[in-house]
Amino acid sequence: MRKLTIAFFSSCLFVLMAVALLFWMQREVLEQPLQIDSEQVLAVPAGSTPNGLLLQLEQQGALRGAFWLRLSWRLQGYSQPLHAGEYQLTEGMKVAQLLEKWRSGDVLQYRVTLVEGWNFRQVRSALAQQEELQQTLGEVSDSELMRQLGQANVHPEGRFFPDTYNFVRGQSDLDILRQANQRLQKVLAEEWATRAENLPYRTADEALVMASIIEKETGVAHERDEIAGVFIRRLGIGMLLQTDPTVIYGMGEGYSGKITRADLRRPTPYNTYVIAGLPPTPIAMVGREAIHAALHPKPGKSLYFVARGDGSHVFSNSLAEHNKAVREYQLKRRADYRSSPAPAPAAAQ
Repeated sequence: MRKLTIAFFSSCLFVLMAVALLFWMQREVLEQPLQIDSEQVLAVPAGSTPNGLLLQLEQQGALRGAFWLRLSWRLQGYSQPLHAGEYQLTEGMKVAQLLEKWRSGDVLQYRVTLVEGWNFRQVRSALAQQEELQQTLGEVSDSELMRQLGQANVHPEGRFFPDTYNFVRGQSDLDILRQANQRLQKVLAEEWATRAENLPYRTADEALVMASIIEKETGVAHERDEIAGVFIRRLGIGMLLQTDPTVIYGMGEGYSGKITRADLRRPTPYNTYVIAGLPPTPIAMVGREAIHAALHPKPGKSLYFVARGDGSHVFSNSLAEHNKAVREYQLKRRADYRSSPAPAPAAAQ
């Protein structure tokens, strides 16, 4: 009986000591603030575990009790390597908050935005300026790049979806392009599946080409389907599309900001003042709205449109009406003439 009593009290004492230890660890070790004077970034290589990182931080004077912290980590059953990346450390952050970041893989993320209407040169330039991205495409040709994406012999123009993409340090420029390419394919397939009837496109790719022209012709959302209607009616009667953005694209780096009559007559695969039908590839990146408009054109009779100068357009059913609109809005341009919508006013400070 005495032995049982001693064993009982010993067990109780052990439990009390364990509870006290855990309480002490919680208050003195886990709740201690990191000893840093400003925001810092902690780089965690692939395969890292808390043991070495906690010891490193202790040696740097950022925390104390690395042994107890490692013990706490193990007692909570965490055994997998940490998620590789960068972790933001802020002044006043508690050690418990750092461990929670490690558990959840809350790594520092960066962003790069690919903009509607950009051509592929602009896309590559934007990615090349991201210092946090691993740069792998500097000397890689467009054709080799597409081959690496599993799309050999596909022209890269318009094959990437404009959006803001998050990434962590160490991801590559090709990783971003792969995401953008897959997103474009997904959006195009979704829109193609719900397209209107009696469209002139044989494939979804042809619709993508049309969407890119619409994207470059207007930034006014409610005009996209109306412009799509104009171009589709032109295709239906064998009329040339005669759209300036295709001429500009065909000029490449030779475009200096103006189109001359000679430029309109100069044959290129993209000059729709010369070629019949659609150009061979898209001429820019397109958003979902432009794709939707290309596949859901607005019914009507208009065959012409001209820019008003405020970003919107005047639509005409006949050449006579169109010529009148040209005289009013193009030949007598206002001083504040704009070919695209004015930017929204800045918010008051």
